[in-house]
Amino acid sequence: MSHPPGEKTAHAPVPERPRGRSGRLTHGQGRALRELWPRYGLEYAPTPIDAEAVFSRRAPLWLDIGSGTGDSSIGLARTHPDRDFLALEPYPPGVGRLLRRLEEERLENVRVMRCTAREILERPLSGVHLERVLILFPDPWPKRRHHKRRLVNDAFLRLLAGRLAPHGRVHIATDCAEYAQNMLKALAAVPELANLAGTGRYAPRPRWRPRTKYEAAALAARRRVYELLLAHVPDSC
Repeated sequence: MSHPPGEKTAHAPVPERPRGRSGRLTHGQGRALRELWPRYGLEYAPTPIDAEAVFSRRAPLWLDIGSGTGDSSIGLARTHPDRDFLALEPYPPGVGRLLRRLEEERLENVRVMRCTAREILERPLSGVHLERVLILFPDPWPKRRHHKRRLVNDAFLRLLAGRLAPHGRVHIATDCAEYAQNMLKALAAVPELANLAGTGRYAPRPRWRPRTKYEAAALAARRRVYELLLAHVPDSC
């Protein structure tokens, strides 16, 4: 793979270990962070992301927020080689596993970042807008006193809409019924995004979406999965 001028291809720093639920790294995950991060990782910086330079081509860009070990990013990158993918995952074990899987599958259309969704969306994208954003099974923070930590609210959806290409899509899935209802309420306050299933309704599960381990666990526990499929409405911006 060719690297754009100025991109670090060796001795890139291992991303800083985040606070909180980081978990333990296996030997293989630690090796992946040391050896594969320079190839597949992107360091956070408060400057515009030049996707064309990062991927050495111009292609539609998808963003996978909370990618975990990469079930969705890898499955979609494999079936959509004409798309490029940014996978956001803050926790080292998930990042390490994702890097190993990218190496095993020899996928060159995925890059991994360790930053929050707001950090990536608040910095501009150079010459490109997002064709699709995936938010699959975000942390529901079930305790009421923790609801303020939830990712999806009306302010976040407005921020997201501003980074979408015309008619770009947002796909959200959750197995938390109360969180899903709050998402619908938040969406009602964001005219820049349209619910493709209809006002107040959930979408059917799309066939193109790979199944994640969180979804498998929800289904095994007989919990319903709620899907939202949203489209950017350019004229409302």
